[in-house]
Amino acid sequence: MTISDHLTEAQKSRLFILSCIALTVTAMTFGIRAGILGQLGVDFGLTNEQLGYINAMAFWGFPIATIFGGFLYNAIGARMLIWLAFVCHLAGLGLTIMADSFWGLMISSLLVGFANGSVEAGCNPVISEIYKNNKTTMLNKFHVWFPGGIVIGALISYAMSNAGIGWQWQIAVMLIPTLVYGLMMLGAVFPKHAEDIISTSVNFKSMFTPVFIFLLVCMTLTAQTELGTTQWADKILAGSGIHPMVTLATIFGIMAIGRYFAGPLVHKFNPTGVLLYSAVVSTIGLYMLSQFSGPMALVATIIFALGVTYFWPTMIGCVAEYLPKTGALGMSIVGGAGMASVAVWQPIVGGWVDVAEAEATAAGATAEQIAGIAGPVVLESLVIFPLILIVAFAGFFFYMRNRKTASSEASAA
Repeated sequence: MTISDHLTEAQKSRLFILSCIALTVTAMTFGIRAGILGQLGVDFGLTNEQLGYINAMAFWGFPIATIFGGFLYNAIGARMLIWLAFVCHLAGLGLTIMADSFWGLMISSLLVGFANGSVEAGCNPVISEIYKNNKTTMLNKFHVWFPGGIVIGALISYAMSNAGIGWQWQIAVMLIPTLVYGLMMLGAVFPKHAEDIISTSVNFKSMFTPVFIFLLVCMTLTAQTELGTTQWADKILAGSGIHPMVTLATIFGIMAIGRYFAGPLVHKFNPTGVLLYSAVVSTIGLYMLSQFSGPMALVATIIFALGVTYFWPTMIGCVAEYLPKTGALGMSIVGGAGMASVAVWQPIVGGWVDVAEAEATAAGATAEQIAGIAGPVVLESLVIFPLILIVAFAGFFFYMRNRKTASSEASAA
């Protein structure tokens, strides 16, 4: 009997729902922050590079929390990690609302990022445990609420900004679902640790394998392809002629639907095939976004969304399925590496935006034309990330297929 067998279906369902709500809050912080980035720049007199550093603090908080949570998961369990997320969400969002300087935004963004990482560190292994026989599919369904939450956040930001409502109130909206998942925690029953749970030392040793290191490196590229692009929606996706928040909502709306129905795709092509598909399609979509405007930009947006849909949950699913001895720590380290990568690249991408906008201005572009000139230039630079992944995942696909064939032949012999 496994530790999840002690839970009723109702208890499992409650855990899954509260995890989804907590992830929705996490995602809304991305969507709303992308929507208010321009307002923050104006109100605080910040350059795009400085805005990149503020974004980076949220992304740095995430890997700090996931790595911290991964090491402590076996000792304190998911319950304490999700409570930590709740407290940090309340504190981080509250401090963001009260921020009156660049450094205030930096500190509050770090706290929000830490809360987001704690959600990931606590919820991923719980879902992997309670749905032991269907890990990748249920992790995809759980991660529906990352794009789903970004759609919610983007639409809220779009509506409130158009209504002239300040960014502080947009941040305050996120306190509502935060309180909901906090209240649900009060009656939640979590899996108990099994006597045969894999120790943290075994988790750590199991990470020193070629497959884990490969997934770790690739996660830095998949995360940057997805989040490094969309986090700058207001700056680099505004030149398509479509409102950047509408573009963002379209991307993540498609991602939410795709992840919900991920099961058949994962079973048909297996995780390695899904990753290769994702790399090819996201490369095509991102390149098209850098080249087209108007109706074709919408087509490019849809293709890009179909490409990045399965990256994050399938990478986590690969760790859970192919490297189960790495445990919660393995999933947390890989997730943390993805967010750390985005954190490193945020100020760099911000610098690219500054340079592209300066060059457009020097060429005589009007304020309305700058986004249409600078955005595609930055998007062209971002194409390199999924392009590298095509080569990497093609090799991974054939490696895992050959390994499976060799294993089958050995079993038959």
